[in-house]
Amino acid sequence: MPTHVPDIVIGRLPLYLRALEHLLKEGREITSSQELGERLGYSAAQIRKDLSFFGEFGKQGSGYRIGYLAQELRKILKVDREWPVVVVGVGDLGHALVRYAGFKPKGFRIVAAFDNDPAKIGQQVGSLVVQDSRLIPEEVKRLGVQIAIIATPASAAQEVADTLVAAGIRAIVNYAPISVKVPAGVRIQYVDPAVQLQRLTYYL
Repeated sequence: MPTHVPDIVIGRLPLYLRALEHLLKEGREITSSQELGERLGYSAAQIRKDLSFFGEFGKQGSGYRIGYLAQELRKILKVDREWPVVVVGVGDLGHALVRYAGFKPKGFRIVAAFDNDPAKIGQQVGSLVVQDSRLIPEEVKRLGVQIAIIATPASAAQEVADTLVAAGIRAIVNYAPISVKVPAGVRIQYVDPAVQLQRLTYYL
């Protein structure tokens, strides 16, 4: 696996995989960088350049075999397996994340949910029972989890992140509207719908 791939390229690979999966559902077998580009809003040259970081997946003039390329992208992204994930914070957003059915087809399964609100601890959310946040260290180790989602208020996010990292979490998706500090070797991705809306309103 190459080690010099820009993060922006890694960020586009799931979009390529999603487009390929849609093509497979349409019964297609072959596609081209031109067609993928038209579906995703990227140039064909950009798609070819991104894929070239990982090898040769098609031949000029004959395109890509969709099933094969999708399989290879799953291997590259390491979603050719199922990753256990924990959610911390079971308010409205966390509740929706725990119940969201779209994670499993993409290679992820929510295996535990935590909150520090006594009114929420013990509640059934989907197939899970909300656990006390104080159990995070032992449960993360017991379940062998490396990925967590933070869906707490901003005021609690840093403390939660510290707890998760100390427990062995190596990748975090943070929905809390604040930046948190994590040590080198821990990846964090921020998701803030309000920020995306503000980005859009610039253009209106």
